[in-house]
Amino acid sequence: MKGKNMHRRLTAVLAAAAVVISFSAASVYALEESSGDSSRSESRSEENSAVESSSEENSARESSSVESYVPEVSSTEIISSLNSIEESESSDVQSNQNQQVRDGSGDMQRYYFDKNLVNAGLDTGYSDKKEITRDDPHFGWELGKFNLTGYTRVTNEETDNPVFLKNVDDKITLWFKLEQDIDSLDGNDDMSVVDDINGYDQYFGVRHKEFRKGALIIKHSDYQNKDQEPVVYSDYLNTKVNKGANTQVDIFEEGDYEVALDYEIETIRRLLFIETKEYTNYRIFFKFSVRNGNCMVYPVDLITNEELTNKSMTPNGFRLDLAKSRYLDINIKKEVLKQDADGLTEDIRFNAPAKEGDEYFSEGIYTITVKNKYTGQETEKKIYVGENKLLKAYMTTGLSIPEIQKKIDDGAEITDDGNIVIVSKKALSEKDSGSAQISQISKSIPEPLSQPKSTINKESAISSAISDNLLYILIGIGAVPVLASLGILISVYMKSKKKTE
Repeated sequence: MKGKNMHRRLTAVLAAAAVVISFSAASVYALEESSGDSSRSESRSEENSAVESSSEENSARESSSVESYVPEVSSTEIISSLNSIEESESSDVQSNQNQQVRDGSGDMQRYYFDKNLVNAGLDTGYSDKKEITRDDPHFGWELGKFNLTGYTRVTNEETDNPVFLKNVDDKITLWFKLEQDIDSLDGNDDMSVVDDINGYDQYFGVRHKEFRKGALIIKHSDYQNKDQEPVVYSDYLNTKVNKGANTQVDIFEEGDYEVALDYEIETIRRLLFIETKEYTNYRIFFKFSVRNGNCMVYPVDLITNEELTNKSMTPNGFRLDLAKSRYLDINIKKEVLKQDADGLTEDIRFNAPAKEGDEYFSEGIYTITVKNKYTGQETEKKIYVGENKLLKAYMTTGLSIPEIQKKIDDGAEITDDGNIVIVSKKALSEKDSGSAQISQISKSIPEPLSQPKSTINKESAISSAISDNLLYILIGIGAVPVLASLGILISVYMKSKKKTE
């Protein structure tokens, strides 16, 4: 009987333990489901709000498309549109400026060549230079005027050969404005420009040629005073220009120029019933020169072909480049080191004129002096060729060689760019001593064995470990009473068994 009771008690304890374990497992499952449900509900809430927002936007678009259509334009398109408008306006302005250059109009600096008309006789090769008097058919009126634009400054205006100075972007341009109807000069139908079929020009050496109604002749002489072949524009007044128009003749670079316009006039004179025709040759002649207004020379490295600026240093040597400024006066001076009783001193080896293309590659300091006689400006550049530090310092600092040597004796040093760094002997010795002490101290310091482990985020790691093993912890807690009950049951059973025996 007692054995049966004991068996019933053991069965009850085991059932109770099963209930506890099931309860623990159910609790864990409910906890995880609760957490998952809450996160899923939040996600669904966000999705629902996004859908509602999208629905509202779609309805707003639909309503706006029904009421009125407003195209969507990006900021990039707006900026592009504005830029295109600005470019169009800029193009219009540039077009107007180009038109002004083509016809010589616009508010620009202009130089007029006048008082250059002479009566050149008849069939003399336009060589006569008779003054226009009161009895001359050409008295009191002008055929037209030559004018020049695009210069920065004009010099020698008081002479018969003005000099026009130009900068890099200047375009010196010659124009001619015809002021008469060549078939009715000065409003007189009996006076006109006619064909000169056997014309020639004695001054320019232009042989017999059909000048027809006016011949424009232009001659250019370069910087070597070499004359170029004259350029002749025949029938110029009849085909190249119109009355009242400012017509471009040509664009000019550096050089000396001579310009002539040769033409023949027919004058009809009537006395009662007698009609006579008179012919006279006329000539407009002037000279001018064009010069670059700068005062620059560009030393160029012989190996790298790079420009050397003032106080540059190169072991390769250099050549002179004037950038087509042919009328500059250039001098170059060379200095070297010389050993004498007082030690090293500077010595001038030469000081002479130079020209474009000259090359210099032997060691020394070269002083290049450039002068523009038309502006009075002067430019000086120094270039050092070689690798001697004394000469580098001499060029860079402007000190004499003895002064530089004294500074070196006092502890100074010369850098690669020629500068002198003052360093006393005491400072040098202290620097060396300090460096040695630092070296000894650094050797005596032991290196660390290992780096301590980081303690950052320990609490978060513990929290993460607990949350990850929560199920097992709860099962373990639920198993404690079960095991205790089993222990008690076994103990009771053993005691009852002994009593029965």
